[in-house]
Order: sequence, then structure tokens, then C-alpha cells
Amino acid sequence: MLDFSKNYFELFGLSAGYIIDVEQLAGRYRELQRVVHPDRYANASEQERRISMQGATRINEAFDTLKDPILRARYLLSLNGIDVAAQKETTQDTAFLMEQLELREQLEEARSAEDPYEVIADLMNGINRKINTLIGQMAVQFEESTPEQLEQAREILRKMQFLQKLRYDAESLETELDEVY
Repeated sequence: MLDFSKNYFELFGLSAGYIIDVEQLAGRYRELQRVVHPDRYANASEQERRISMQGATRINEAFDTLKDPILRARYLLSLNGIDVAAQKETTQDTAFLMEQLELREQLEEARSAEDPYEVIADLMNGINRKINTLIGQMAVQFEESTPEQLEQAREILRKMQFLQKLRYDAESLETELDEVY
């Protein structure tokens, strides 16, 4: 049915790299889901149904990881023997950290802005541009995966995580404002 020893890239028939074909990923996801979908095993033995559920869970987990640039980077680093503890790692780039403080101040000031939605939208556009720039930098680091490149990828990942958290906070503020207005 499904080879649980394969890594996520192998499972989806992709080469292990940061740049992936998202359409191929989605197509292969649908194919794999058809193969292991629990409905196909409704009349099967208990063990076959359990394996089907485990397969569906593994496919969903693999798909979610590979489609997300941050989770994909973290997974690639782990395949290269680098454990990235998401909550415990922080960048040492002081200029980047100062920029994060300024962006957080802008987010907080959005609350009292004349048009807070415009401030949040501008902030989110800037965050998305920064993340896209980092995604491009990340792709370069995984081209050869030397120890130096992997460490650079780890640093870029730290920055992406900061920006992702800031984007989440901006979205949360927008939701909060929706409830007030």
C-alpha cells in the first residue's frame, strides 16, 4: 500500500530540494489520497483500515510540510541532520532584530491609526515581500547543501519564522478590529 520508510519527497516522487513543483505535489497528493482513502477500506480488516488511516495521516502531514516554505525548509534541514527547534532558535542578526522591533511598533500603532486596515495591509505586503526574498535566498542554500549553506539556510529559516509570526499577529489584529467595528 504505502511505504512508510520513504521520506516526504520520495513519497511524492519529488527530488529532495527546496524548489518544488506545487502542481505536481498537488496532483500526486490526490493520487495518493485515492489509494489510501479510508472509504476504500470500509469492508477490509481492522488492520488494513488502521494502516489506511495511518497512510492518509502520513500523506496529509507530508503534503502540509512540503507545500509550506517554512515547514519544507525545516524538514530539509532535518533530512540533513540539523535539528531546528522552532521555539528555541533566534537569529543573531541584530539589524534584522531591530527591524522586527520597528515592524512590531508599526503593528501596535495601527490600532490607533485613522485607517488601521490600510496600515495593516501595507505592513502585510511588506512582510510578504520580505518572506518571498528569503524564500529565494533559501532556495540557493539548498542547491548543494554544504555545511556552510545549511547553516545559512538555518539562519534564513529563523528570520522566516519571525516574519511568519509577525504576519500572524497582523492577521490577528485585523480579526480583532473586525470584531470591534
